[in-house]
Parts: sequence; C-alpha cells; structure tokens
Amino acid sequence: MQAAVSTNSPPRSLRLGELIEHLGPRTVTALGALDANAPVLGTEFYDAMDEPQDEAGVLLIIPSGASLDVAAVAALAAQAAELRYAALALKCPDDSADTFAAIAETSGIPILRVAPRVGWRLFEALVGGLLGEQRSSESARPEHGAEPLFALANELASHFGGSVAIEDLGRRIVAYSSVPGQAIDSLRTRGILARQVPESPFNDDQYRSVIRSESPIKYPQLDDELPRIACAIRAGALPLGTIWAIDATGEGQLTAAQTEHIQRAAGIAAAHMLDDIRVSDAGQAPREELLRTMLSGSAVAGSELVELGIPEERGATLLAFDPGPNEHPTTLAQLRTTVQRQLSLHRPEATTVARRGRVYALIAHQEAAALARIVDPLLPILDRLVGTDSGAGIVIAMPGRTLRVGGVAELRERADWLFDTAARTAGAGRILSVAGLRPELLLSRVRELLERDTALADPRVSELQAEQPGIADAVLHWCEAFGNVARAAEAAGVHENTIRYRLRRAEERYELALGDPVTLLAIWLQLRAERAGGES
Repeated sequence: MQAAVSTNSPPRSLRLGELIEHLGPRTVTALGALDANAPVLGTEFYDAMDEPQDEAGVLLIIPSGASLDVAAVAALAAQAAELRYAALALKCPDDSADTFAAIAETSGIPILRVAPRVGWRLFEALVGGLLGEQRSSESARPEHGAEPLFALANELASHFGGSVAIEDLGRRIVAYSSVPGQAIDSLRTRGILARQVPESPFNDDQYRSVIRSESPIKYPQLDDELPRIACAIRAGALPLGTIWAIDATGEGQLTAAQTEHIQRAAGIAAAHMLDDIRVSDAGQAPREELLRTMLSGSAVAGSELVELGIPEERGATLLAFDPGPNEHPTTLAQLRTTVQRQLSLHRPEATTVARRGRVYALIAHQEAAALARIVDPLLPILDRLVGTDSGAGIVIAMPGRTLRVGGVAELRERADWLFDTAARTAGAGRILSVAGLRPELLLSRVRELLERDTALADPRVSELQAEQPGIADAVLHWCEAFGNVARAAEAAGVHENTIRYRLRRAEERYELALGDPVTLLAIWLQLRAERAGGES
C-alpha cells in the first residue's frame, strides 16, 4: 500500500492502540507491553513456506500460532521486529499466555491474542474495515480501461485464428480473446481462468527471449502447447508486457504480415498500458518484485535487468536512500514514492522498493556527470517533500555499477556498508560513494579482518592500547605526522620530548620495531582500526 506524498507531515495511519480499542477486549487482548502509537498499515497471513513480506507496519496474522512451539514463535517475533512489523496476531491457550507475553517483551514486537470464538477471516475483515482496505481479489475485479485491450486481443485472434493473451511483466493475463472457433489449448484455458500464466518448463527461457527480442518470435508446438507467436510490449526501451497469440496456421514460418500485425498491436497495447494508471500500477508490482529478488541475491533468473528495461551491456546503477533509524514507516513509504516519481522524470526504467528501513532504486548506468545531475537536486526535494522525524537529512549512497543480475545484491551490501561507515565518520556528507569514503572503508575491512582472524593482530599492539593508551596515542600521532615529532606533539597537546620518550617506551617495553617500514605500516593500521572500532 503506497502512501500519498504530502508536503507537510506523513499521512495519518491507524495506530495499534486505536486498533485494539476499536476491536474491544472480547475480540483481542495485548500480551506484554506495546507501543500504542505504532502504525498499522496492512495485514498479512503467515505462511511457513513463504518469506515474510518486507513491509513495515504489517499486522502478521498467524492462524497456526497455537500449534507452533515456543522457539518458533520467538524466532518469528524476532524476525517481525527486525522487519518493523506492527504486531503479531495469534490464538493461544490460557497456560501459554504468559509465555507469549514474555516473548513480546523480549523481542519488542507486540503480540495480540485473538479470542477463540473469532474466526480468522472475520478478524482480518474487522481489521481491514478499520484500515479502510478492500480485500477483494485483483483477478476477480475487472480492470479500469482494459476494454480496449480485450478488443485488441479479439482483433488479433481473428487474424491468427487462435486464442490471444496480453500479459503484464508479472505474467498476469490483463486481457484475452473470446472469438468463437478460436484455437485454444489447456495451458491457455487454465491461464484465462486464473488470470495468471500457469507454470511451464519452457516459460522462463521463452519470456527472456521475447523481452530481449526486437522482433516477434514464433514457438513451435511443445507437448500439448499449440504453436505461438510472441511479441514484447514496450514503451521505448521500457518493457511493459507481452502478447501471446496461438497460431492456428500451424508450424510454418512467421510471415511478414503476421510480424507487422502483432507489432502494430504491441504498439497499441503499450499506449493503453501507459495511459491507464491502474494497469501501469499492476505492471509496477512485478517490476518491484524483480528488484526485490535481485537485492536479496536469491532465485534470480538472469533476465531481470532486461525485463526492467536496462540493457545488460550498459549495466545498472543502484541508489540507496537512508532516512535514519527508527523512522516512521509512513516516512519510508513517502520516501519510496517520492524517489520513484522524481527518478522517473529522468529515467523511465527506474524501479524502487523499500527494504529493511531503506529505499533502493535501480536505473540504467549513468556516467558520473549525468548521475550527479540526477542525484544532486534530489536532496532538497526529499527534504521538502519527505523530511524525517529526527530532523536529520536523508542520506544517499551510490555504491556503483554492475553488469550482472547477481551484482545487484553486492551493490546493496556495498550501499549498506557505506551507510554504516559514514555513521562512524565525521563529515561524511549526505551523498556517499566509495571514492569519498575509501580510506574509512579500507580501515573498516581491516578491523573486520582482525576481528575475524585474531592471529593477524599483533598482541603487543593490543597490550599497548590496553595498558598504555597515552603511548599508543603518541605512536598513532607520530604515524599520522609521517614521523614529524613537532607535528605529532602539537596534535597530541604535549611536549616534543614527551613524544620522543613515549616512542622509546613503545620500542623498548613492547618491542615494537618502529624503524621498520612494513612493521610500522602494520602497527599503524592496527592502531587506527582498533581505535575506529572502539569509537563505533
């Protein structure tokens, strides 16, 4: 659910305390402490086979809560707290209430105990009514403005003699033909009934080829799937969906007339899909899902960049936006909406998602100057339209470019690394890049390396830090002054002779060979890394 952009404050949302009060004690009771002001932005049913939705403010309904053991509920609560859910809702016997209350206290996620007499569908309907949401299925609701697409599908079916389906990028059938006598197979019939293309062993490769191809492609009969002609629907370089026409003429080659006919239809379909905001929104959801898949780095198909309209040879640039910790979930929703709107003015292929308290946007790769022209004006716009509860400005990370689908997850990790490093670095600024923070990034990696493999850390340097911090400071200041005692003394606020004395003590008592360049470099790195670790 997207929040509308406001120039003042985040939109008013239902508070958890209000939800509990409206439902009443005969419907739900809170176990453990809760934040009555926590926003509730939507509901989701728990499914053990699926990953939880990464959307803050969700009320997670757990119909199987009574059958889960304590460890499973505790793990689920911890995960929900990390995702900044509003609360968990479950049923439990009286003798488990105290245990679940303790889990709520420990995890920090409220647990709502639903009364036994209240069915789960009724409970969801009650909450949905308070949220003002309509939970009817998209597939059962006719699309606004989809009539021209159905007419287009019928016109194509009359030409090709077979059933035609117009699909969005999520492989959802948004329009289909209904011409009497059209050739049709079981796969198309099942797809029309479900308004979703059924799984097929040929699907992924076929979709990847169609989206990448500038021309229609004809596929021969495969098992019980009749011959098909497929064509991508595009607005410029931006894919919007596909057209699939069963060819009743059989296995012959694709003719020039067929090519012209389906390409012209694809152009008409693109115009309707762009003009109709609801169809465009339906097409945005699978685009966001593609980006979520790439950010997670798991189950990628390899065609995601192309499906988002990003040429593989050009590569993709990831932008990350951090509103700061503990921000209101509606602030994050506003941020995502505003970033999407502003980036789309420059890059129509831009796709944005909110993930774990940050917003990530993927665009086709831009050279440094072009990227600066896009990013630099964003900060004042975001400050004006979004702002943050803390008053701190939104920070943007530019982790770089990738030519691979699998590289998007690596860029996301690098962006998170930039944010974490900048938080420990004074004067890091609000637009972060590897070039701007390279020394700090290097030191953070050195610190991680020393923590991971303690054998690499010189125990004498660690002892010096612990036992004689003044001497350790003198060595560090001397290193930073490149061996200039006067400058080291000035930086440390002591006499030059004090610096000389402390350097001798480091060499004599701790046997540190400060005169050896390689050893000195290792000592300097360890001192800086351990000092940075102590300040974080």
